[in-house]
Amino acid sequence: MPVRADELPETAVPSPPAGQMIIGRFDQPPPYAITRPRGSDSWLFTWTTGGAGLLRQGAAEATAASGDLVVLGPGVPQHYRVRPGAGNWAFWWAHCQARPSWAAWLRPYETADLLYAVPRAPGGIRERVDAAFRRMLADARWTGEGAPPARAAPESVPDGEVAVAHGTAARELALCSLEEVVLLAAARAEPRRTGTDPRIRRAEDLIAADPGAPHTVASLAERVSLSPSRFAHLFTEQLGHSPMRALLHARLLHAARLLEATELPVERVAAASGFGSPFHFSRVFRQRYGVPPGAYRNGLRDGG
Repeated sequence: MPVRADELPETAVPSPPAGQMIIGRFDQPPPYAITRPRGSDSWLFTWTTGGAGLLRQGAAEATAASGDLVVLGPGVPQHYRVRPGAGNWAFWWAHCQARPSWAAWLRPYETADLLYAVPRAPGGIRERVDAAFRRMLADARWTGEGAPPARAAPESVPDGEVAVAHGTAARELALCSLEEVVLLAAARAEPRRTGTDPRIRRAEDLIAADPGAPHTVASLAERVSLSPSRFAHLFTEQLGHSPMRALLHARLLHAARLLEATELPVERVAAASGFGSPFHFSRVFRQRYGVPPGAYRNGLRDGG
């Protein structure tokens, strides 16, 4: 049976006020532990950089190792500590009120009782998240005059460093950095087509992320560690169209968005969307949308 946080014997620690934004970095040995029998008034975000932690909230439990983001929502009994057997727990933490828009990103990772355990992030994302926390710490100390303090170097943030974002601008800047952390760590939970090979989903992501890039069947296959023939066969079998057809559709959608949102000339829209020839672009755009690019843009202006 899971141990409930409010049944644990450690001395209770009060939570920060709901409206405050507090950021810190700890590197704690055993027996470091925090217990809040009535939960916290604010959200707690933890990002582990070394050692291991154990976090419990209500009946939910999560371990945290390097590269793990664990979030505890407010109002539920909570307890967290150095994981038994670990020599330490090094982690960034932030107490604040979460922005409502973050709920959709965190929801796929909820285990129970408002405990969200986001699985280990790959190396490149870890570097970005670490940098975001260091920027958060610096921005929390901004007075609103001059430039915000420089972000600290990774090796220069001591254990026990804590900052409270007192000013509105400092708090909003710190929240923006925390939002970056949530997006970087949790973006892998975007809705996916069930039953699709993860390598094919990865190729879809590569196309959608940069449709104007010079993708080919061979280059996409290499990125997902498949032979070109096997990749093309799997892609077509699982999605119902070829990789190059998917690329064309993505490029045309990208072009339509540029026509809707910018004043770029049609030739530049074509180039930015991966089309080497403006004439070819106009022809396939008309086939897809029923009108040439210029008429498509003019129709939007006219309310058509």
